Amino acid sequence: MSIQFETELYEPIKRYLEARDYTVKGEINGVDLVASHPEKETVLVELKKSFSLKLLLQGIDRLALSDRVYLAVPASSTSSNVLNQHHNSVRKLCRRLGLGLIQVYFGPRTTRVDVLVDPGPYRPRKRPEKSKALHDEFTNRKGDPNPGGTAGRKIMTAYRQQVLQVAACVAEHGDCPLPRIREITGMKNAASIVQKNHYGWFERVSRGHYRLTEQGKDELRLFAEGGSGK
Repeated sequence: MSIQFETELYEPIKRYLEARDYTVKGEINGVDLVASHPEKETVLVELKKSFSLKLLLQGIDRLALSDRVYLAVPASSTSSNVLNQHHNSVRKLCRRLGLGLIQVYFGPRTTRVDVLVDPGPYRPRKRPEKSKALHDEFTNRKGDPNPGGTAGRKIMTAYRQQVLQVAACVAEHGDCPLPRIREITGMKNAASIVQKNHYGWFERVSRGHYRLTEQGKDELRLFAEGGSGK
C-alpha cells in the first residue's frame, strides 16, 4: 500500500518506539522524529515515501547528532521500488554507512513496523576464499586483455588463456598424449583442462590421446583473428 505523505509513517514508528520506553517527538531541529530513552542513546529517524539518495545523504548528516540514526520508508509491492529491486544491497549499504533501516507495512487491517537494519559500526564479513580467487585471477591472467567496463562480450579469463594455450599445442602437434601436452605447455594442470573439457574443445582419440573438436578449431581460429570466442 502506498502512502501520500511522509507524516503517515510517523505514528506507527512513534508507537513502536514508545512501546520500548522511548519518549517520542516530531520535527526537532529539522529531524523528522526524535526518540529519547533514559538509559540509551537518542534515536533519530528520517521519514521518506521511498528509498533514495536524498534520504541516504540526510541520514549521513544526522550521524553528526547521534549514532542511532534510522531511515524509514513504507513497504511497497511495486517492482520498480529500489528496496524491492536491491533489497540485500540496500541493507548492506546502510550497514556500511552505520545507518539503520525501518520499513512500515500498511495492511488493510493492521500496520507493522519492521527494523531491517540496526545502526552501528560496520563489520564486513571476511571472504578469504573470494579474496584469494581475485588475487589468483589477477596473478595468473597474462597481460591485460579486457578493457575495464567491458560488456556484451566474453571476458578473457586466466583459465580461458590456459585452455587456449593447450588447444594451440594440440592443434600444432596433432593427436597428443597428456604427458606430451604437459611437457610442451609447461602447465601442471594441462591434463585436468583436457579431461574436464569445460568448453567442449577436446575429444579423446584413444586412451590418453586427445585432439581438437571442430568447435575447438573454430575457437582457436577466432582467437588468432583477434576475436574473443564463445
